[in-house]
Amino acid sequence: MSLASIMTYKMSVVGLPFGGSKGGVKIDPSKYSPRELERITRRYTLELAKKSMIGPAVDSIGPDMGTNEQIMTWVKDTYAHIYGDKDINHNCVATGKFINQGGIQGRSEASGLGIYYGLRELMSNPNFLKQCKLS
Repeated sequence: MSLASIMTYKMSVVGLPFGGSKGGVKIDPSKYSPRELERITRRYTLELAKKSMIGPAVDSIGPDMGTNEQIMTWVKDTYAHIYGDKDINHNCVATGKFINQGGIQGRSEASGLGIYYGLRELMSNPNFLKQCKLS
């Protein structure tokens, strides 16, 4: 719940009209073959889609621990297979995809850069430094 709240705050700070959520499958991806990971990912996506828990206007999935561009592309492909003819924005169901699948340059660095810029801004605030007894 705290990660979902942080996502909501992060979106608000940059002016994006999205809330935050977190979810996943509790497995160790290193213990599964690529084919098994694909089947797990596609089934997870199917279950979320059936419950209307994902979609470009509902919740776009982003990469996190244990995921990569391939997994995000499988999410997009699965959702597009289900709703591609009904949802013009179906490719926006997942971020962090391969660039040739609709991903964007710099996505893998985005979280780290966000932390850097946030800390830089915070550390340039004299009131914050004073409260933390920093110079």
